[in-house]
Amino acid sequence: MAQSELHFLKDLWDESTAAKLDGPELLRYRSNLLGSDLRLTNFGGGNTSSKLETKDPLDGKDKTVLWVKGSGGDLGSIKRAGFATLYLDKVLALENAYQGVETEDNMVGMYPLCTFGNNPVAASIDTPLHAYLPFPHVDHLHPDWGIALAASANGKIKMEEFNAEFGHKLAWLPWQRPGFELGMMLRKIVADTPGCDGVVLGGHGLFTWGETQRECYLNTVTIVDQIGQFIERHAKVDDYKMFGGKKTETREDRAEIAAKVFPYLRGIVSRKQRWIGSFSDLPKVLDFVNSDAAKALAHLGTSCPDHFIRTKIRPMFIDWNPAGDPKEIKELIEVGLETYRAEYAEYYKAHALPDSPALRDASPTVVLIPGVGMFSFGKNKTEARITGEFYINAIGVMQGAGALGGNTVCPDIPQAGPAAPASAFKMHQNYVALPASEAFRIEYWALEEAKIRRMPAEKELSRRVVLVVGGGSGIGREVALLAAERGAHIVVADRDTKGAEAVAEEAKAIAGKEAVTFTAIDIRDRKAIKAALEATIKAFGGLDILINTAAIFPAPPDGIINEALWALTLEVNVTSNFLLADEAKWYFDEQGLDGSIVLTSSANAVVAKRGSEAYDVSKAALSHLVRELAVSMAPKTRVNGISPATVVKGSTMFPRDRVLASLKKYNLPFTETMNDEELRDVLAHFYAKRTLTHVPIDPKDNAQAILFLAGPAARVTTGHIIPVDGGLVEAFLR
Repeated sequence: MAQSELHFLKDLWDESTAAKLDGPELLRYRSNLLGSDLRLTNFGGGNTSSKLETKDPLDGKDKTVLWVKGSGGDLGSIKRAGFATLYLDKVLALENAYQGVETEDNMVGMYPLCTFGNNPVAASIDTPLHAYLPFPHVDHLHPDWGIALAASANGKIKMEEFNAEFGHKLAWLPWQRPGFELGMMLRKIVADTPGCDGVVLGGHGLFTWGETQRECYLNTVTIVDQIGQFIERHAKVDDYKMFGGKKTETREDRAEIAAKVFPYLRGIVSRKQRWIGSFSDLPKVLDFVNSDAAKALAHLGTSCPDHFIRTKIRPMFIDWNPAGDPKEIKELIEVGLETYRAEYAEYYKAHALPDSPALRDASPTVVLIPGVGMFSFGKNKTEARITGEFYINAIGVMQGAGALGGNTVCPDIPQAGPAAPASAFKMHQNYVALPASEAFRIEYWALEEAKIRRMPAEKELSRRVVLVVGGGSGIGREVALLAAERGAHIVVADRDTKGAEAVAEEAKAIAGKEAVTFTAIDIRDRKAIKAALEATIKAFGGLDILINTAAIFPAPPDGIINEALWALTLEVNVTSNFLLADEAKWYFDEQGLDGSIVLTSSANAVVAKRGSEAYDVSKAALSHLVRELAVSMAPKTRVNGISPATVVKGSTMFPRDRVLASLKKYNLPFTETMNDEELRDVLAHFYAKRTLTHVPIDPKDNAQAILFLAGPAARVTTGHIIPVDGGLVEAFLR
């Protein structure tokens, strides 16, 4: 194909880079370029392949090896090791074993027999689609523009118009679930269409190819860009109204409404299993949810299999009038969810076979609210965001199909074919959705079930959101890092915002960049507490665990605790903990899920000492506050605490001056050249000699105790305070 001017996409190919790469690396390079633009394909979607001559290590002869994206891979981030490798002649020979579409799933078990080299990467279900196309390099993508054409009621007619306008010979295939049968169909349609330079899969996506890696890439971006030009031209006609025109207006206060709705919504969709949430009010989302056709289009469901796997058969549309009171939304969600779950159960009942996987969670993963935006859910933040992005892709598909509709009369449904008759397809404004029967065959596909079961087991705190107050240092830092190791989503909150940010970066290295964020907080200020809680909701949709390790130890230079310092100590160490719990209570109540709070007391709560009266009294009060809160927040929210002995390591309550004063007080040896942690270590070992274990109390010890109390292992423990003091006899309760 001669290079054509691109209107929307960019030709990212760098020949100086490509010239240095071998065949497999060129495939990786091409794949990464295609996957870097979500307009070409969505995360984890699409597939690429190359048929490369490679020396066989068994006989030393050159063999044609099919390199194809492995199952579950993502084009944008795939590495060389992410491709499956198969002897092409063996894959082609599988045709002899193929017994028809009824048993095509059995063919997947034969792909490992075709593996070239000691390659553990599982071949994807798309493998025969690439193998049976007679071209060296093949791209199978799911661009919004391409799917819009594929999901149009007049798609085949428009494809012929496109061919004539842009000089192509795209061929059309009716809907067929990916697999061996579709591979056979692709081979036949190409053979039956002289000069064919691409295939539109009805309701699914696009196949393109080339004789070289460069030609394949250029053909793909050019055809996709030209389809985009074709659709955009249709959208500019005078009588076109996107999604039937605007029905409602966007609320100016939508962010505030979303923050109020999110905890309740997350809680109600998480009754079977918890979900992490994401929210979008992008213009594209608002254009859709505010439109006249949004309710009908949303109920039709998505078309592309890649979209459907994440967005379920359809989103839940909340039929709220944005001119009304936001308080109405909560009841509408409750009623809407009851209807959604009932419809989902009927969908399962209508299509399940005796060997189908059991009914899965019937809750929606996408929720649309006019005037507000879109909420999406997943097992983690990345999945929640991607689910939302997939539905934004679906919105783009519906918009494109609507634009192509115009006044074209479509005599039939071109997506209909051997897999599903025309009567199975439903249409609105030229957009054709995947039939429910076919959607079920994908969602409850045995191969998808096997993929789910191959996923690693979830961690102890997976799907839980943890707000760590005082997380910028000391015990709080260790709590954040340990929570990250255990799979939690974490908000690190601290008055020291830079410290919180630094700890958040450490936690991201463990849990992933989207699983952790940070925020400022001053626990003496209700507004600041509310802001931190709102930041938590905005980030992840809810709150499961609240932990506070922030406190002060008054140590004036003259040793005298005046009234102001006494009041400040009680305000920070007692009243602020009450304020935290009081503000968090609304979020826990709105969710209706089991929640947990862990506060940090001290061994000083039961050990009377000279010179630390303010601190000791504040911690004694906090210990009892734990019990009071456990009573008042029962039964859904557990409240517990830990009672550490002196923790010197990493503590902001032990600045260098205080440590030096203590070392001098106890006549402990040190040198002025020692750094802060070395000095703290000397003092910590001195304190440890007072305990039964003689082991210094480490912040990690406290983090372990905190997350035990916070997590599911202590699900029936509340109103309890665990000592973390090395066996401090003076702190034994009596």
